[in-house]
Amino acid sequence: MRPLRNVIYIQTQNAWVHKDNDNLVMKVGDEIKARVPIHKLQGLVCFGQVSISPYLMAHCSENGVTITYLNQFGKFLARVEGPVSGNVLLRRTQHLTGADRDKSVAIARTMLSGKLYNQRAVLRRYLRDYGDQADGQAMAAELTTAEKRLSRCLNQLADCDAIDTLMGREGEAAQVYFGVFQYLIRQPDFQFDARRRRPPTDPVNALLSFCYTLLTHDCRSALETTGLDPASGFLHQLRSGRPSLALDLAEELRPMIDRFVLSLINKRQLSLKDFEEWPNGSFTLKEEPRRTLLAAWQDRKQDTLMHPWFEESVPIGMLPWTQAQILARFLRGDCDSYVPFLWK
Repeated sequence: MRPLRNVIYIQTQNAWVHKDNDNLVMKVGDEIKARVPIHKLQGLVCFGQVSISPYLMAHCSENGVTITYLNQFGKFLARVEGPVSGNVLLRRTQHLTGADRDKSVAIARTMLSGKLYNQRAVLRRYLRDYGDQADGQAMAAELTTAEKRLSRCLNQLADCDAIDTLMGREGEAAQVYFGVFQYLIRQPDFQFDARRRRPPTDPVNALLSFCYTLLTHDCRSALETTGLDPASGFLHQLRSGRPSLALDLAEELRPMIDRFVLSLINKRQLSLKDFEEWPNGSFTLKEEPRRTLLAAWQDRKQDTLMHPWFEESVPIGMLPWTQAQILARFLRGDCDSYVPFLWK
C-alpha cells in the first residue's frame, strides 16, 4: 500500500510560494509565513490570489504533484500537472469500455450501488446512536421510512439497463436521503431543507459543496496517479472540461463527506457566524473558519478503517487511490468486476 502524502491548502491572499532546497516556503511580502518539507507532497490547492514560483511548479510537474487553483470561495478554476502518466494501453481500454454501453452501465450501476449503500449507512448510524431518544422518536420514524426507501432504490438498481434510468434512480434516492438530512443535524442554528448547489443558499449546502470539491480533487489525483483518464467516465458522460471519471469515483465516497460535515456542525466546530451571505443569496465559509475545516479534513484523512477488498487497514485519505486501483485492475482483466467501497 502506498503511503498517504500531504495535500497543502494555501488560502493566504497575495502569498508567494517557492521551493527552497527540500522545503516549500510561503511568503507574504518579505515575511516567511510557513515552511514545510516538500518530499511528502501530493498536491497543492491554492485559493484566490496565490503565486507559485516556476521552480516549484517544475518540481511539482516532475514529481506528479498536481497544483489546483480555486477562486477565493472554493470554485474550481484550473489545474497544472505534468506529463500524462500510466500505461497508454490502460487508458485505451478505459476509453473503449466507456464506448461500450453495456459495460459502462455495469460499472456505473456498481458505483451507484456503493453510493446508495453508504447513504443508507449514514441513516442507520444515526438511528443506532439517537433513534431511541424520547425527543427523537418522530424523527426516527421518518428516518426509518427513508432507510427502507433507500433499500428499495438500491435493489431496483439491478433492473436499470441504461445510464438515464440509473441517474433517475439515483435522483430518487437523493431526494429521499436529503429529504431527511435535516434530522441528522443536531445543532438547531443550522437549517437545511433541500440540496442546492448553484449557488448554495444556506451554510449546510455551502459546506457540502466545498467538501465535495475537496473530494473530487483527491479522486482526480488518484486516477492520474493510477494512470487512468479522469475525464472519461462511465456514469457521468463525456463533457469538455469536466472530470467525469473523478465525479464517478467520488459518488460512493460522498456519504463519508456528509458524515464529516455533520461532525463539524454537531460538534460545534463551526457556527453560523463563520459564514458570509452574498447579494445573490449564496453562502460561503469565511477565511479563518475555512482553516479550521481544512485542518479537520486533513486529520480525518489520517483516520484508518478496514478495507474489505485489500483486507488491510487504510487511511481514509487513501480511499480514492484504493478505488482507482480496483477500477484499473478490473479494466486490465485482473478481477471480475469493479468493487465499490461499502462503509460498515
